[in-house]
Amino acid sequence: MSTQSSGAGPGGTGEAGPPAAETATHIARVIREHAVREKKKLVRRAAPDRSQRIRRIAQGLFAALNVWIGLQFYLWVRWFEIGGPGTPFARPSGVEGWLPIAGLMNLKYLLVTGRVAAIHPAAMFLLVAFLLISVLLKKAFCAWLCPVGTLSEFLWKLGRRLFGRNLRMPRWLDLPLRGLKYVLLGFFAFVITAMSAAGLAAFMSSPYGMVADVKMLDFFRTIGATGIVVLLVLGALSVAIQNFWCRYLCPYGALLGLVSLLSPFKIRRDEVACIDCGKCAKACPANLKVGQRMQIRSVECSACMACVAACPVENALQFALPPRPAITAGRWRGRVAGPRTVAAALACIFLGVVLFARMTGHWRTNLPQEIYARLVPHANEVTHPGM
Repeated sequence: MSTQSSGAGPGGTGEAGPPAAETATHIARVIREHAVREKKKLVRRAAPDRSQRIRRIAQGLFAALNVWIGLQFYLWVRWFEIGGPGTPFARPSGVEGWLPIAGLMNLKYLLVTGRVAAIHPAAMFLLVAFLLISVLLKKAFCAWLCPVGTLSEFLWKLGRRLFGRNLRMPRWLDLPLRGLKYVLLGFFAFVITAMSAAGLAAFMSSPYGMVADVKMLDFFRTIGATGIVVLLVLGALSVAIQNFWCRYLCPYGALLGLVSLLSPFKIRRDEVACIDCGKCAKACPANLKVGQRMQIRSVECSACMACVAACPVENALQFALPPRPAITAGRWRGRVAGPRTVAAALACIFLGVVLFARMTGHWRTNLPQEIYARLVPHANEVTHPGM
C-alpha cells in the first residue's frame, strides 16, 4: 500500500499553496504600489525657497566686482596711453580671469615644470578656483558667478517676457550644436598640449603675451562692423533661445562641465516624496528631464537650483550628497547643500585661492613699468608670435 504526500495547502483543503517566490513577488509589488500611493500625497514645503534670490545676489556681486576690475584696468591702460603724470593706477590682476587660454597655458606650465609662470599667474589661479568649484559643486560657476552666464540668463528671460516663451531647438539639431563647444575646447587643448614648456614660456613672455589683456580690451574699444554684427546675432539668439552661448559655444563651460562629473553633489530626486508634477523639468534652463531621473549627472547641469525652486514638495528635490538608504524623515539630514551653503562654499573657494596666490607672491604680473609704457600704447600693433 503506497502513501503519497498530499501537500495540503492552507486551511487543510489539500491544494498546494503559491510558491514562495510568487509570494515574495506579490508582497514586493504591494509594497511598491503602497509607496506609489503614499508618494502622491502632496507635503508642501515648510519654508519658501530662496535659492534664486540668493543666486541673483551672488551673480550681482560678482558682476559688480568684474565691472570694478574692468574700470580699474581701463584707467590703468589710459594712463599709459596718454602719458599721465604721477603714479599710474595699479593694474588689477583680477582682469586675468578673462584670459582663460593664458590660464590653461600657465596651468600646463606649472604641471610640467613645477613653477608658476611670471606672466599672468592670476589667470591660472582663477582657473584653478573655478575648476575646484566644479569638482565640488557641479558647474556652479556658470550659474552663480560667470558674468557672461548672468548676461545670458538676463537675455533669455527678457525674450520670455517679450514673446511669452523661448524657442527650443529640436533634438536632432540640439545635440550636434552642443558638441560645438567641445570642438572648440578640443582645439585649444590640442594646441596647448602640443606646446613645450619652453614654448609656453616664450609665448607668455612675448610682447603679445604680455599685453594679451590690453588687446582684449582694445577688441571691444575698436570693434569693427563685423564684430558688431556677430555680437548682435549672438545677442538675438540669446534672447530667443535659453543660454544660447553657454549651451552651444562656450569652451570654458565645456571644460567645467566635464570636470563637474567628479562632483559628489548633484540634483537628486526623492522618488517617495515626488508627486510627478513635472514642474522641475519645465523650470530647468538646460532642458534636463529632472523629474525622470533619480540624480542629474549631466554636464549641462549648472546647479542653478531652478528646478529645486520650482518643486512644491518638501524634500522631493535637493542639491545634495546621496541620501541615507533607509526611507526615513531624516534621510537627507546633513546631506543637502542649500543655497546659503553653496554661496558660502563659492566664496570660500574663490577667496581662498586668491588669498593663497597673494600670500605666496604669485598673484601679480610683476613687469617693469617701462615695458608697459612701451607696449600698452601700441598694443594694437603687436601681432601673435605665430603670425
